[in-house]
Amino acid sequence: MKALVVSTLSQDLSGLAYTEVPMPERKPGEVLVRIRAASLNFPDLLMTRGEYQLKPDLPFIAGLEFAGEVVEADADSGFAPGDQVYGGNKTGAFAEYASVPARAVTRMPHGIGFPAAAALGAAYGTAYTGLVELGGLKAGQWVLIHGASGGVGLAAVELAKRLGAHVIATTGTPDKVERLKAASDADAVILAEGRFREQVAELTGGALCDLVYDPVGGDIFDESTRCVAFGGKLLVVGFAGGRIADISTNIPLIKGFSVVGVRAGEYARRFPERGKAIREAVATLAADGRLNPHIDRVLPFSRWREAYEAMAARGIVGKIVLEP
Repeated sequence: MKALVVSTLSQDLSGLAYTEVPMPERKPGEVLVRIRAASLNFPDLLMTRGEYQLKPDLPFIAGLEFAGEVVEADADSGFAPGDQVYGGNKTGAFAEYASVPARAVTRMPHGIGFPAAAALGAAYGTAYTGLVELGGLKAGQWVLIHGASGGVGLAAVELAKRLGAHVIATTGTPDKVERLKAASDADAVILAEGRFREQVAELTGGALCDLVYDPVGGDIFDESTRCVAFGGKLLVVGFAGGRIADISTNIPLIKGFSVVGVRAGEYARRFPERGKAIREAVATLAADGRLNPHIDRVLPFSRWREAYEAMAARGIVGKIVLEP
C-alpha cells in the first residue's frame, strides 16, 4: 500500500515521502480499516518537525485521524467488515489502510460522508472535552474562541453555538475575518491583535467571558487573561502561535478564574469511559445534523505537500481532507 512516511524530521517537509510500505498486520483487539479520507491537523505538521509533545519513533506514517470501512475485526469487537467508522490513533492515518485499537474508532453517524467524518474526531473531540467536559459550558454563557479559522477553533465555535452559548470568534489574520464570518455563525468575529479586551467587554456588555478557548498561546493568552470573567475558565488547548506563555499566579487569584489544560486524547486514554461518552456525544450531535465540519478543500494523498504548506502558511479556514 502507499502511505505518507516521515523518515527524518525537517522544517521544510524534506523528510516526508508518499511511498510504498507494507500492509499493516492486525493485532488482537485491533480493527483493520480501509481508509477513505483523512484530515490534516496542526499536530501533524508539528510532528514532522519534532515540535509536538508526542515524538514518534522514526520512521512513522503521518496522520492522526481518518474515516473508512472495516476490513477485519475480532468477533467480539462490536465491528464487522463493511462497517463505516471514523477515529484514529497517534499516527498512521495518511495511508490506504490502518490497524488501530477497536476503542479508537466509532461508527460513522448516518447522513455524513467520509470527508466530514474524517474531520469530526480530533477537532470536535477536543472542543467537547474542553468546553463541556472540563469547562462546564452552559447555555447563555459568553465564550471567546481563539484561532477560530482553524479546524479545532471552528469546531469549538460550532459546538458552543449548538449548545446555546454566545460566541466571540477571533482570527489573527485580517483577510480571514470575512471568511470566518461566512464559515461560522459566531455572534461576533474580531481580529485578535493588541488590546482586544475592550472589544470583548463591549460585545459582552462588560461581563467578559465565562470561557476562553485558546489553541494559540503567546500574546493571545496574555491578553485573554484580561477577558475572563470572575469565576471563569481559561482553557489552554495549544500553542499554535509558537510562544508558550507564562502567567503570574496573582492574576487568576485576583480575578478568580481557573487555567485549565485541555489534552483531549490523553484525557480519553486516562479515562476511557469518559472518552467513549465524549465520542458518542459528538457522534449523536453529528447524526442529528447539529455539527457539520467545515472543509476548506479535499485533496488526494499525492498532493500532501500542498496540504501541509497551506497549514504552515495558515491559509486554511476549517479542515483539509486527504483521500487515497
